[in-house]
Amino acid sequence: MKPGNDTQISEFLLLGLSEEPELQPLIFGFFLSMYLITVFGNLLIILAVSSDSHLHTPMYFFLANLSFVDICFTSTTVPKMLWNIQTQSKVITYAGCITQIYFLIVFAVLDVFLLSMMAYDRYVAICHPLQYTVIMNPRVCGLLVLVSWIICVLQSLLQTSMVLRLSFCAVVEIPHFSCELNQMIQVACSDTFLNNLMVYFAAVLLVGGSLAGILYSYSRIVSSILGISSAQGKYKAFSTCASHLSVVCLFFCTSLGVYLSSAVSQSSHSTAVASVMYTVVTPMLNPFIYSLRNKDIKRALKRTLGIPVM
Repeated sequence: MKPGNDTQISEFLLLGLSEEPELQPLIFGFFLSMYLITVFGNLLIILAVSSDSHLHTPMYFFLANLSFVDICFTSTTVPKMLWNIQTQSKVITYAGCITQIYFLIVFAVLDVFLLSMMAYDRYVAICHPLQYTVIMNPRVCGLLVLVSWIICVLQSLLQTSMVLRLSFCAVVEIPHFSCELNQMIQVACSDTFLNNLMVYFAAVLLVGGSLAGILYSYSRIVSSILGISSAQGKYKAFSTCASHLSVVCLFFCTSLGVYLSSAVSQSSHSTAVASVMYTVVTPMLNPFIYSLRNKDIKRALKRTLGIPVM
């Protein structure tokens, strides 16, 4: 297998969501609006959590980290897409493409890990309330986040190193608005068996394992909630999980939808459109889900914005 440098490839062409010139201003305005809402909304969550002492708990510590990762996740692709539309260019350099792949993998897997940690936090809070402060102490929470960062960085380094081994044809067009790992593997001219094997292995081990942990946590949570005798107690227990469960469903349903649609349909364009859901739409909606469904966050946001709290 020849290294990618032997192919003399210095840039790729990102075909984007549409090649129709009249649609470009609409796409630009749409994505710019979503990006600004994503950054502003998640920054508000981080500010609210950091400034309100009532929110200095494990659940909101993980939420603030999730908001930070969502900002980084969206910022990896959208600014470059907006720049290309504004300059009427489709070019992204080889180094830029590899960089996008690296950070997309880091932040995507971090999203999954943080959602798993939040599910575990809710499981301990509801199923083992008397041991909650002992199990979910600040040292443990900080260590969980640190270990997650280390795993994601190393895993992404491995995946991008595998991409660097691939060779590409003279002109490479990527039918997407960003450089995603599976798209790069598909357009490579060399043997990609090992790359595909590594992708599937990581997906099963990291994403599949995390999803199994989330499902197990919520199966135990639901079982505990059903065992509560009072209706008010059931409602209070469920309300503490509603926001997180909504975000979990949104993230995993859109992510699975992308890969199921790519498996059923051979259209790369449809896969690119579906990717918008979990790379752009989900990070934008997360702050709204938490602020609308969580009374503590709503109170903290009002204090942050100087709105009187009733």
